[in-house]
Amino acid sequence: MKLLGHVDSLKSQTSIKFAAFIFISVASFYLGKHWSDGSRQLIFFSRQSPSGTTSSSPSIALSPNLNKEFNVSALIDTPEPPRSAKSEGKWASGSLKAPPPPPEFKIYGIVDENGTMSDKFEIGEFDTDLVENWDNGAEIEAETGKEDVRSTFRVKKFGFCGENMREYIPCLDNVEAIKRLKSTERGERFERHCPEKGKGLNCLVPAPKGYRPPIPWPRSRDEVWFNNVPHTRLVEDKGGQNWISRKGKDKFKFPGGGTQFIHGADQYLNQISKMVPDITFGHHIRVVLDVGCGVASFGAYLMSRNVITMSVAPKDVHENQIQFALERGVPAMAAAFATRRLLYPSQAFDLIHCSRCRISWTCDGYILMHPSILMLYNEDGILLLEVNRMLRAGGYFAWAAQPVYKHEEALEEQWEACTELHIRFSVLSEMLNLTTRLCWNLVKKEGYIAIWQKPLDNSCYLSREAGTSPPLCDQDDDPDNVWYVDLKACISRLPENGYGANVAPWPARLQIPPDRLQSIQIDSYIARKELFTAESKYWNEIVDSYVRALHWKKFQLRNVLDMRASFGGFAAAIIENQLDAWVLNVVPISGPNTLPVIYDRGLIGVMHDWCEPFDTYPRTYDFLHAAGLFSIERKRCNMSTIMLEMDRILRPGGRVYIRDSLDVMDELEDIAKAMGWRPTLRDTSEGPHASYRILTCDKRHG
Repeated sequence: MKLLGHVDSLKSQTSIKFAAFIFISVASFYLGKHWSDGSRQLIFFSRQSPSGTTSSSPSIALSPNLNKEFNVSALIDTPEPPRSAKSEGKWASGSLKAPPPPPEFKIYGIVDENGTMSDKFEIGEFDTDLVENWDNGAEIEAETGKEDVRSTFRVKKFGFCGENMREYIPCLDNVEAIKRLKSTERGERFERHCPEKGKGLNCLVPAPKGYRPPIPWPRSRDEVWFNNVPHTRLVEDKGGQNWISRKGKDKFKFPGGGTQFIHGADQYLNQISKMVPDITFGHHIRVVLDVGCGVASFGAYLMSRNVITMSVAPKDVHENQIQFALERGVPAMAAAFATRRLLYPSQAFDLIHCSRCRISWTCDGYILMHPSILMLYNEDGILLLEVNRMLRAGGYFAWAAQPVYKHEEALEEQWEACTELHIRFSVLSEMLNLTTRLCWNLVKKEGYIAIWQKPLDNSCYLSREAGTSPPLCDQDDDPDNVWYVDLKACISRLPENGYGANVAPWPARLQIPPDRLQSIQIDSYIARKELFTAESKYWNEIVDSYVRALHWKKFQLRNVLDMRASFGGFAAAIIENQLDAWVLNVVPISGPNTLPVIYDRGLIGVMHDWCEPFDTYPRTYDFLHAAGLFSIERKRCNMSTIMLEMDRILRPGGRVYIRDSLDVMDELEDIAKAMGWRPTLRDTSEGPHASYRILTCDKRHG
């Protein structure tokens, strides 16, 4: 019993001590919290007295490390990198910092770390030494900061050219190059002779004094402002032929006549339709070439019949005829039948027209037509062979040969020019001889108008007698290759599969994928017809949004240039949205030649290299459209060169839409400001995160 009592006594004492310990601990915690001054304090409980003896009751003391700072991270045990014996002491003393962590793992390629194909990859850094420096008015400045180096482009503001350049066409007015020509007897001086690279335009071509916004179409067909084309030579030379006249002091008037159709173009067109009923303007005849167009009244009056006409003439003594045509709002280009192919594809035109076009299709040599006016060289009908190349299979050639005003002595002398060269046969009989060898069929001759039709295939050519001149061109000759290609004294072969001969009537042909789509040299990942249809739908939606959101119908859009036309989808969308404008589609030589498709659709276009100037007068376009052009051409030439050319051919008050990738937009915007344009950068319909933007610009200077 005593033992049990003693055990109970011990238990009782232990319980009391334990309870007391807990009580003191809790009390100390709350007292310490209440009286704490906010310093870091560690409280220690110990049974050892200050003298070193063990006490039965615990004592309380503060940590001796009160208010001391500790670097806890330094106390964590981390593996040290290997170090040399030389630096061992420095590591120990702490004079060297730990090395930075290893760089982040990067993938260069299209396979990730797991061996899976991925479309998220980096292409690495570019070599700044390979970046092409600007010239032609551009200045590069490097701004160096404390931590990095950033390069920014600053473009000097462009000044105005001299007043003598207000109608300057760089490749046609290159006097120095023309003087160096070995011969001019073939009309070489009327062809392109562009300035050397780096010596082109570096200033803004000024407008004439008193320049005014053009008169809107359709009034512009009949009258234009005098100050916009202040030249009276045509009035003096052609006033009696009903081409052009002066109306007061501030306007020119266009009565609609011509050398052959003094009583008006409409009456003349009706006569052609009656001569050949199959010539149905606006149906089977949609695209026309007018050679030696004058002020383009023939093409101007065809527009009301749903026919688009490319009017061409050389820049000769009547050099402003093309300028007048464009001021009227009629498609026209400065071009000459001389030594090279014109810049249009094979089988482009449904009808080619020549009314007193100052070209002798049959006579050899240089023939005087008028004081200071010379006929172009024609060897064995080589110029008519160029007409044959551009004429569609089954198409028509209309030739109005003799003037109707026999009382005018000068014109009568023109008609007798071949006789003066002692040629013993009439012009018409020689023309019949040549066209027979070309397998053309004389459909109708009435008065001084004759109309031929080109065959639909090569069967007639192949059935001619051996040795008949001119021969067929070689099989490897590409009739669509036109950029600086010499004329060839041979007949361009028609495709054996009939491509180009069978196009749908207008307007259905605008949206039907043509057969020649299959012959275009392009890399296509989907069927070409689907690609054609998709492009048409794409541009139709974009132009529709422009019309609605940007109020295009309020703009005076008449002369429009699409600088990278592809299949002509943008031009087709202009027609579908019923905008009263015409579009010249430009196919750059840096891409596939899609011009045959454009013409098969019933549109017009031209081949061009945008690293060179364009063959048109200054201030001839109201609107310039460039989609994806600069991101491609900047690899070949300076973007400022192209922009300066755009400024030259754009009217004051005209507009520019550039749709391109983000990486060119800053530079283009700087150049636009340097030229005095007013640029605005806009998002595309894909939103702010798309890789493309739209730079819209207004040209305000005159």
